[in-house]
Amino acid sequence: MAVSLPLLLALFLGCSESEAPFQWVQWHQDPFALAAVDQRLVLLDLGTEWCHWCHVMEETTYADQAVLKQLREAYVAVQVDADLRPDLANRYEDYGWPATVIFSADGTELAKFQGYIEPERMASILVAFREDPTPGPSIVEAEVFSPGTDLGLSDESRRELTSRFMHGWDPEHGGWGSVHKYLDADMVELALYRARAGDAQNAERAQEVLQKQRQLIDPVWGGVYQYSHGGVWTNPHYEKIMQMQAWNLRTYALATAQYGEPDDAGVLIRDYIDGFMTSRSKAFYTSQDADLVRGEHSEAYFALDDAGRRALGIPKIDKRVYSRENGWMIEALAHRYAAVGDPKARKMAVLAASQIEKIRAFDIGGYKHGQNDKAGPYLGDVVAMGRAYLALYMVSQDRTYLARSLNAARFTRRFALGSEAGLITAAADGPFPPTREYDENCDAARWLNLLAAYTGNEEASALSKVAMRYIVTPGIAREEGLGIGGVLLAEREFARPPAHLTVVGSFGDPAAEVLFLQALREPTTYKRVEWFDPKGAPLPNPDVEYPELDEPAAFVCANGACSSPITDPTRIRAASDALARRAGWK
Repeated sequence: MAVSLPLLLALFLGCSESEAPFQWVQWHQDPFALAAVDQRLVLLDLGTEWCHWCHVMEETTYADQAVLKQLREAYVAVQVDADLRPDLANRYEDYGWPATVIFSADGTELAKFQGYIEPERMASILVAFREDPTPGPSIVEAEVFSPGTDLGLSDESRRELTSRFMHGWDPEHGGWGSVHKYLDADMVELALYRARAGDAQNAERAQEVLQKQRQLIDPVWGGVYQYSHGGVWTNPHYEKIMQMQAWNLRTYALATAQYGEPDDAGVLIRDYIDGFMTSRSKAFYTSQDADLVRGEHSEAYFALDDAGRRALGIPKIDKRVYSRENGWMIEALAHRYAAVGDPKARKMAVLAASQIEKIRAFDIGGYKHGQNDKAGPYLGDVVAMGRAYLALYMVSQDRTYLARSLNAARFTRRFALGSEAGLITAAADGPFPPTREYDENCDAARWLNLLAAYTGNEEASALSKVAMRYIVTPGIAREEGLGIGGVLLAEREFARPPAHLTVVGSFGDPAAEVLFLQALREPTTYKRVEWFDPKGAPLPNPDVEYPELDEPAAFVCANGACSSPITDPTRIRAASDALARRAGWK
């Protein structure tokens, strides 16, 4: 006769099954095979180290005896950290953290729940599905969309998404959306591009978001709180996750380049990463908890000064090192260096990249997620590091970084993360069909398109089109709610070449270096900045011929035409502004 896991534990400890400590199963232990032994159901609790309500649920719901009774008797209960498993995180991201999913033993989804579930409700849910294990109303068959051949949005989709961008603005409190307030990097970047082309309304909106977002920057330690809730900017959730640090650092750098704004926000984020989120080996950690005491709100704690906080302790830092999170921050630091010439930011980026290459890189170009991956490789890690290396190449002109970015693209193709229907999250997705995550495909399309411009590589170009065809598919694009800045940016980038700024002059020539630093300040992430030494190797994609000159000069090029040689660094912006107007970023 088959013996259940809880009973085995009880027998081992010499107690009854109800007295044995409750044991969560790990996802890689194949919970469905365990459930099939005695026809149990499977419960997945998906959360993160930094999530306040995950802690509350663990301390209350999963400590409740009525809940534990049901779990012991009829379920295989699995607890998974969403940051550790991007495949599961991408599949259930719409259900927040914590997300709760109930399955039958054959892997069929029976129910999905968003957020905190109090003990009494959880106990009744567990009883209900134990008695009637059929899919509930939360299980809706996903609509299947077949990507077409277009590399741009349909006219109808473009009108709809542009209307959401324009009319999704909150006129009372500012920002896009009315519940959570945070800096949406793609939406602000799109607003900044439109502002540069003369759109006064989006100039005001971008400036308003950047100003109000400062309320979510920790004035004591630096770093960015995840978001503010309740439709206002003054009720922060205090967790600090790496994605938000990177989004904010990159966006404030872009705004500084465009408007010459004060640099205090960028300094506060950079110094928080350096002081709290950097390992001894110089790689970056993952997140910092919202709570000093798990499950207890921390408003009073974060109102204290540095000494007051440290006297009580420091919220837990998740010190796991993931390639994806490091890639996000390396890219952001590189863009900061480009915008303000911050040598500390560049050094941090270079050291982190070196460590990730040492501990996470495969020999053939891709990247592991963490130290002991149980699934993967994951698309998110490869895209994040590919983007990071392309940004590092831009600011350093070290072709090692460009080669690594190109190898990341080749790895993506080699390991079947790409298909004609978009790029999938993981090569192996366990018991489920492949997941295609929209934001990952937006990021991949933009990176690979820009990489193809830098290198002329056809493989990168072809793969960028795979991602692009997926994200512009009408039904897929229009499902994205307000998070549509990425596809609108990607479509504009695919429709025109990047801003192309080249400095011609000897490496080490001070005048050439001044020109190069100014070229890096071009206020866009969609730019191809190169330094060509006529006495050295040809450029990676020598699609423009530059004249031999007696002194260093910069050129601004687009559509096969270039400006006259620019020897005065202050004239580069005027030439690139004229190019931006002709490109029509509006």
